[in-house]
Amino acid sequence: MSRTTSTEAPRSQAYFREAQERTAHNYHPLPVVVEHAEGAWMTDVDGTRYLDMLAGYSALNFGHGHPELLQVAHAQLDRLTLTSRAFVHDQFGTFCAALADLCGKELVLPMNTGAEAVETAIKVSRKWGYDIKGVTPDSAEIVVATGNFHGRTTTVVGFSDDPDARDGFGPFTPGFVPVPYGDAAALEAAITPSTVAVLIEPIQGEGGVVIPPDGYLREVRDITRRHNVLFAADEIQAGLGRTGRTFACDHEDVVPDLYVLGKALGGGIVPVSAVVADRDVLGVLHPGQHGSTFGGNALACAVGTKVVELLASGELQERSSTLGAVLRDRLEALVGKGVLAVRTRGLWAGVDIDPTVGTGRAVCEALMERRVLAKDTHGSTIRLAPPLVVSEDDLHWGLDQLEAVVTGG
Repeated sequence: MSRTTSTEAPRSQAYFREAQERTAHNYHPLPVVVEHAEGAWMTDVDGTRYLDMLAGYSALNFGHGHPELLQVAHAQLDRLTLTSRAFVHDQFGTFCAALADLCGKELVLPMNTGAEAVETAIKVSRKWGYDIKGVTPDSAEIVVATGNFHGRTTTVVGFSDDPDARDGFGPFTPGFVPVPYGDAAALEAAITPSTVAVLIEPIQGEGGVVIPPDGYLREVRDITRRHNVLFAADEIQAGLGRTGRTFACDHEDVVPDLYVLGKALGGGIVPVSAVVADRDVLGVLHPGQHGSTFGGNALACAVGTKVVELLASGELQERSSTLGAVLRDRLEALVGKGVLAVRTRGLWAGVDIDPTVGTGRAVCEALMERRVLAKDTHGSTIRLAPPLVVSEDDLHWGLDQLEAVVTGG
């Protein structure tokens, strides 16, 4: 409950107004001002608690303030945080080895943000194409999917078809060929002798948790092998336990050439991303050709190693799968009752709201009033991605609030 009385103005109003006045409006946040969080719950500056059903777009898969992650971070803060890659620190090799083993790969290239990891995968793919495949210099092409979201750098938005992400930011980098997501035949038809990679999300998160047809990822894997093209899987939102498996590609027993990772890799504490691949791919890079001052810093590596350790047991993946069945069943029961369609994989869902109920934004605002926080996308869709540590009772309670909103209960 809120600490404020009827005669007190909520403190959040002042905080929110200050933020809106003194920052660029590149986001449209809900008017909630959080000052504390634990597990699946966040508390605002007025003492009101909210169930987090977004988990930082999967950055908080392990919940807010996971005790083991905090313990590691606190210990590392007292020892060393940053050296830059000009030197080697004692956490670096341990992290890289652990993450490589989790992925079943040989090498790791740590970065910071997801967009940096995507840019890294693009550079590596092009370098591989020129050095290993023998593509004509400066002609490399990468096949991408419509409806994608790989970040917001100028290169990446150049091959987005989302006008909000793209319009007003050109001219764009050439060399990207879009094909319909989920259409393996179109993907194969787009491959030319200049193609060096296929870059796709195994599940499109920002697009509304769009899941491709069964067998699509296996077809992509087969096509890329036949044509000597790299398969780069952007698992930044879908990976690291979110879908009930370590990686979304695991649902089709597919292993890409490059894993592009981020978000949950930092445990919700620090930004950590990475590209993970075998030596014949990442080995094309040489000193001076790519880097990042903070990439692979000591604090990030300490936290990232603990993240990998938490995933290695498989407990969180199993929890996501089990609770994901609850999420799926509850949401499917709402189809025709204020919901047009749902798509779920593990503890991740895209919910298409009936326009008669309202926009996705309106539904999220109504949920906020009921102390549940979620996020809309593309107008009529909301995404649900609670931390994997959410309790079943709390998950049911959150879904009760959604049911009440969409059914008018």
